[in-house]
Amino acid sequence: MQDTPPDPIVSGTPQPMLRNRTYDELAVGDSASIERQLTQEDIQLFAVMSGDVNPAHLDAEYAAATQFHGVIAQGMWGGALISAVLGTRLPGPGTIYLGQTLAFHHPVHVGDRLTVSVRVTAKDEASHHLRLACHCVNQDGQCVIDGEATVLAPVEKIERPAATLPEVRLRTADGLPRLLQHVRPLGPIRVAVVHPCDALSLGGALDARAAGLIEPVLVAPRARLQAAADAAGLSLDGIAIEDVPHSHAAAARAAEIAGRGDVQALMKGSLHTDELVSAVLAPAAGLRTERRLSHCFLMQTPAYPRPFIITDAAVNIAPTLQHKADIIRNAITLAHAIGVAEPRVAILAAVETVNPAMPATLDAAALCKMADRGQITGAVLDGPLAFDNAVSAAAARTKGIASPVAGQADVLVVPDLESGNMLAKQLEYMGDAATAGIVLGARLPIILTSRADSRETRIASCAIAVLLAHHFRSNPP
Repeated sequence: MQDTPPDPIVSGTPQPMLRNRTYDELAVGDSASIERQLTQEDIQLFAVMSGDVNPAHLDAEYAAATQFHGVIAQGMWGGALISAVLGTRLPGPGTIYLGQTLAFHHPVHVGDRLTVSVRVTAKDEASHHLRLACHCVNQDGQCVIDGEATVLAPVEKIERPAATLPEVRLRTADGLPRLLQHVRPLGPIRVAVVHPCDALSLGGALDARAAGLIEPVLVAPRARLQAAADAAGLSLDGIAIEDVPHSHAAAARAAEIAGRGDVQALMKGSLHTDELVSAVLAPAAGLRTERRLSHCFLMQTPAYPRPFIITDAAVNIAPTLQHKADIIRNAITLAHAIGVAEPRVAILAAVETVNPAMPATLDAAALCKMADRGQITGAVLDGPLAFDNAVSAAAARTKGIASPVAGQADVLVVPDLESGNMLAKQLEYMGDAATAGIVLGARLPIILTSRADSRETRIASCAIAVLLAHHFRSNPP
């Protein structure tokens, strides 16, 4: 019996040539195999190609309640791997598939590693047909799929350069349109836009108005507003303006308006964040709650199957344990507002074990115990979790982590502002993530955007504020 070496094409290592084995070169008992680890991206890409959008494969919440207790691969994903062995390994190029039987014995979960093998069991000299036994065996030695293939074997040697496959990146294209479609029926909310005295912040407010999300009240020096509008070619017709002398006065006036209940959200313009936050926290404003203010990035990236929250990456520089508890509570509020009934909260650290020399791991363990004792409610918490374990079921499975959060986190709680800000910016600029930013912990949402943020980010942030404002009507902070 002859076995060929592992297939570099399937494993991802470049291979210069493909070579087949002809009918005359093959004997009963000859075999070949490949290995492949299932990723979430494999399932999504197979769904794109096949149209199989069964929620057992794509909806983690639904799949968790099934008999399989999590997302599983489409059955024919394993069948496709058998085809890959036949077409590239044994017999290889020139093989014509004639028939295949398959029996499915166990589900294949994200992170499972399959050894896919074929073995010649019979030859027909007259027709050059081969019968081959086919097996897919997981890392635990379980045969998850087996069957028999019938092929017409090649009779001539073929040697061809292996094709270079294109890089495929999955992108969820309907993020912002879908969000706007969901939010628009709620109607616009009245928003105090604080000192929008440049083209970016003023344009963002007017774009959100045009999208039907907000009715802005511009709180700023009227002359500077008009100058910014004229320079950008924008019209202020029909927009309420609160004329104040400078940015400090704008922040104080906006907080006063919000404290009276005349607006349902605040939006930062071209002033420093600390100016706005100081005005919100002033006792006279009446906007403080028992919670600490914290920032949430709501993000959606092509590499992850659902929107997720990163917190805190903009307000709390070095949060204490109690600060982190409020940061988590605020993130849970946002998750509930966007429709996640029981968010999975991953408390991040560099490692997934508690280490007294690493304070972030101690905080993570304490926060999980606080959740166990009912001090943090409305979510499932786990930590410490390294980033890979929080977002990759395969990474968690490889490390032996059994967790209801690992691999499917809805909220990522970072150790400090620096790590969170770098993570969010990396995902945005190098991971093609769509993003929105909001501050919670006050009696109304605060739309906090950066000068570098895109138009889409500003509109999405306003849409999230609309959701929160309506959520707070029945669930006041």
